[in-house]
Amino acid sequence: MDAILIENLVSPITLAFILGIIATLIRSDLEIPEPVIRIFAIFLLFSISLQGGRELATADLSNVMGAVTVTAAIVLLIPLLAFLAARYIIGLSIVDAAGVAALYGSVSSVTFVVARAYAEAAGFPMEGYVTGLVALMELGILVALFYGRIALSRAQGAQGVALSSILMETLRGRGLLLLGGGLVIGAASGEANFAKVEPFFVDLFRGVLVLFLLEMGMTAARQLKDFARVGGRMLAFGLAMPMANGFVVSGLATLAGLPMGSAFVLGTVAASASYIDAPAAVRATFPDANPSVYLTASLGITFPFMLLAGVPLVWQMTAFWHGL
Repeated sequence: MDAILIENLVSPITLAFILGIIATLIRSDLEIPEPVIRIFAIFLLFSISLQGGRELATADLSNVMGAVTVTAAIVLLIPLLAFLAARYIIGLSIVDAAGVAALYGSVSSVTFVVARAYAEAAGFPMEGYVTGLVALMELGILVALFYGRIALSRAQGAQGVALSSILMETLRGRGLLLLGGGLVIGAASGEANFAKVEPFFVDLFRGVLVLFLLEMGMTAARQLKDFARVGGRMLAFGLAMPMANGFVVSGLATLAGLPMGSAFVLGTVAASASYIDAPAAVRATFPDANPSVYLTASLGITFPFMLLAGVPLVWQMTAFWHGL
């Protein structure tokens, strides 16, 4: 495990993230314009979905039903467990607990990209259909907000936002649209057509990822200032919840027949927490929820932990389940 941790810490991806943290802490004037960051994010999501669709077109789909079953369990159970832990162990209000559940019930696209690259570097690339499973896991946002609405209705008689509007907002989100749409385009294009765009979407992928992680490091460092607001119990939650999710989901994926790389990526994504798409949905549904609680937990605690140590730890968990 030590060798894997060291290898992850000295990779350009991780070092760029650390450099971003340092830049913020020393108050450097380093800045990447917001429009450029959005372009990076679109490029990364579209690239991984296009490649996933390409692989999906020729993949052996004999294990897809087991993988879909595991994904359905993830979408339903992780938001519920996160909500119950935030509400009754940490002691958050219903709306704050729902916000936490929405972020931890969804996925971090950046962590997915890093996990995919990590699996490829280790010689165990994921199968193409996993990209589709990750897109489905975005529905964890909807499930978490639904749990919150039920709890709030029972406690206060509140009606909240209509479920149909939450569903449409989720479906219109850029993460789900880019992952799902790119998956279809990649599968339908064929090898000859994909080869025409491969130099852009494949060869440049890791370089863009390094620049994107530089900005994510600066953003995460800004959230670290809010640690005092979430307290020690939230800090423990932000570290323990991902590892519990990663251990259980990588095990379930292994039992469902997924190979090492696919089980690892699915476990890592289950261990991640959203900080892009989910906060907008939480703000629209529960405007009284405190962003310094749910966003700091996701972006200030879980996100840097997953990049620095969580990804290789889930790799070790998956290797344990596979007997490696």
